[in-house]
Amino acid sequence: GMKKLARSLGITRQSTLQWTSLALIVTTALMIWRVLVLTTHSDSPVVVVLSGSMEPAFARGDLLLLRNERRASEVGEVVVFEIDNRAVPIVHRILRKHENGADWEDDSR
Repeated sequence: GMKKLARSLGITRQSTLQWTSLALIVTTALMIWRVLVLTTHSDSPVVVVLSGSMEPAFARGDLLLLRNERRASEVGEVVVFEIDNRAVPIVHRILRKHENGADWEDDSR
């Protein structure tokens, strides 16, 4: 019957439980990611700081939770943006505003 077939295929109750647990973990992680994307209005709601350029505010390895807002950024705020030829988002703090836009730098100066 079914037990004999399962044994012949090497399927055990424990391996079935392990695969089910793995599927639940992956599904939960994807659901959490999707909720973050929807609530933050950002395709990349979490980024990792890769350099020390924003120290002391953010250290290398810190996780940043992003929020995409539909308003002008203010002096002192941290902004994350992408440049076409770079795969990694850039994190900077706005130092001052100009008529043509904002001036930003890292925190290491």
